[in-house]
Amino acid sequence: MAGNFTVNFQIKALDKHEFDELAQLNDKALSRQSAQWILVDASPGYPCRVSLTDAEVGERVLALSYLHHDVESPYRASGPIFFREHALTAKLAINEIPQMLRHRLVSVRAYNAAAIMVGAEVVEGVELELAIARLFQQNDVEYIHIHNAKPGCFNCSVHRA
Repeated sequence: MAGNFTVNFQIKALDKHEFDELAQLNDKALSRQSAQWILVDASPGYPCRVSLTDAEVGERVLALSYLHHDVESPYRASGPIFFREHALTAKLAINEIPQMLRHRLVSVRAYNAAAIMVGAEVVEGVELELAIARLFQQNDVEYIHIHNAKPGCFNCSVHRA
């Protein structure tokens, strides 16, 4: 970890079952939900928020707007995400960083118990453990969200383990 402190964390993916009904809709019904299937044409490029892996060329991903910070605070937020068609919910080990975050520039945002942002960093994915450790050093940090820094899309949440 970083310096003379250690922090254990758990990265959590979105639950596949949250999207089961949406994934069964036809294209017209998806359109009414502001969602659509996209055929992956480049990898990396379509990070799945359920499997926490980059989709492969030829796979389908469901693109949709997702309320990733469903809180009663000024920091309530939604944005676009991708979900791989046959994705299973990732269950990461303590302190495990998924490969899909390693090659991206990420925004690491720390929130307190009142869902107010109290810290933020932009780092290369290879430095993610250090950023998480620095932010969790602050006693008031309750949880962290990781976003892709350039497009700003939500990736996953991080909690103390």
